[in-house]
Amino acid sequence: MKTTKVEPINIGIEEKARKEVSEGLAQLLADTYTLYLMTHNFHWNVTGPMFLTLHLAFEDQYNELWKAVDLVAERIRALDFPAPGTYAQFSRLTSIQEKQEVPSADEMIRALVEGHEAVIHTVRSIFPIAERADDQVTTDLLTMRMVAHEKTAWMLRSLLAA
Repeated sequence: MKTTKVEPINIGIEEKARKEVSEGLAQLLADTYTLYLMTHNFHWNVTGPMFLTLHLAFEDQYNELWKAVDLVAERIRALDFPAPGTYAQFSRLTSIQEKQEVPSADEMIRALVEGHEAVIHTVRSIFPIAERADDQVTTDLLTMRMVAHEKTAWMLRSLLAA
């Protein structure tokens, strides 16, 4: 069987720096996928007086997260490293604690706020790594992700206001 040699990557970022950025992005990918799964689970299982509002909001949120998963994974690949893609890998890498039971609607909202804030912390931890690597593409992606998570956390917190 003939193997094809892949051309070496030459994007102006050294391998060590690309590896460090990719490792940070792997955690972001795991956090994003875990939050996606939690949000989809809550979409299916929410009940109570806010059912329709939350059911639709959670659907919008999990769809946005699903698109983000692909963007983050593809950035890791563009840096020439494999993207994690198994539950075992995500479980090991994520900073988000999953809920094992079906919580009340208010508890779902609180858990999602905590999840989005955890992702924001992960994003903030990657910024200095990407900046040291002079990786503007990753810093742009991180900014876009932070905007999305901060806005979603704010909207969810607003639902909890008395």
